[in-house]
Amino acid sequence: MLDADLRDLVPQVLTVLVRRGADFATAEDAVQEALIRATVAWGDTPPDDAKSWLITVAWRVFIDMARSDASRRDREERFDAERPSELAPSVDDTLRLYFLCAHPGLSESSAVALTLRAVGGLTTRQIAQAYLVPEATMAQRISRAKRLVGEAGLEGQGDPRTVMRVLYLIFNEGYTGDVDLAAEAIRLTRQLAMASDEPEVHGLLALMLLHHARRAGRTAPDGRLVPLAEQDRTRWDDDLIAEGIVVLQAALGRERLGEYQAQAAIAALHADAMSVEDTDWVQIVEWYDELLRCADTAVVRLNRAVAVGEAEGADAGLAALAEIDTHVPRYDAVAAYLHERRGDLRTAARLYADAARTAPNQAERDHQVRQAARVNELLSKSPSADRRGIETTSVTGVQTTGEDPRCSS
Repeated sequence: MLDADLRDLVPQVLTVLVRRGADFATAEDAVQEALIRATVAWGDTPPDDAKSWLITVAWRVFIDMARSDASRRDREERFDAERPSELAPSVDDTLRLYFLCAHPGLSESSAVALTLRAVGGLTTRQIAQAYLVPEATMAQRISRAKRLVGEAGLEGQGDPRTVMRVLYLIFNEGYTGDVDLAAEAIRLTRQLAMASDEPEVHGLLALMLLHHARRAGRTAPDGRLVPLAEQDRTRWDDDLIAEGIVVLQAALGRERLGEYQAQAAIAALHADAMSVEDTDWVQIVEWYDELLRCADTAVVRLNRAVAVGEAEGADAGLAALAEIDTHVPRYDAVAAYLHERRGDLRTAARLYADAARTAPNQAERDHQVRQAARVNELLSKSPSADRRGIETTSVTGVQTTGEDPRCSS
């Protein structure tokens, strides 16, 4: 059985144990132990009923753990006297587990870690590697999270928006360590979509699929970021795009629009265009207007300013940009792009350099440095250019993320 198939069973097995009365923290440890035993015992030939095997082994492990704790003796005797039902957990149980891991008392980082462990079936080591923290640190984070939700019980649940937020945070981490978190987030969101009738969950799945479809085109072989306008669209995954559009259309057909559906509609318009010139920027602006009704944030307005600049010209884009707080991340990068389109190269070069200084990660920082150098090169070749110059070397050593402003749409 593939690792992903095995991990799909984790929330189902865990909810069975919790419904039988096992405390969440011990039950989760028992399920993890059962997974370890499964990989050793099964080899390449899983049993016919893998779920029942895991439930049986995890329950035995839990009983052993209960016996080792004197304070749990009475409960252990009650559990041992019951003959466990082999009924699989209901869809509602699986959904409840997602909500439990998004408990309102948890920080976002703890909710993410607990979801990856309890629902995703990843080990503490894998999660620690993915988030570039020591394993001991991640173990403490997960332990505290399990203790909190264990005390709260199945009634202390998060809400659907928190669950979706946690999954989207996982997706945005991309690929680190030996775990592809973007793919893992899609797997978990598929699972959630099967258990939920909420259109926004399906909108989130469509958004992930459409963004993930463009993954191969986003970076060059040397690791450089490739702006959307320059990406080789033959490297995009047509199957994921087709699936994302089908999922999106079904969600939109429910006529309960939410922010993830609106974002997915924008992503679909980008994915559907054969080239950047073929992009329907007017419709993208219209979808950004819909998105503002669902989530009026500075980041949405920043991305809308880029789309307005493409649809109506640089001056209109700059006018839209002027309505936004200049401290928003990537503001300088968007402003630089729009000023360059307008023909104001000197301002564009300065703003690209500013964008590099404030960039959130190294890849984006390097990209903005190259943009500043490119525009400075144009300035140096222009007879009418202001030769006072822009220092591109002064931004060396600052960290930035993300893509060219055109990629954020």
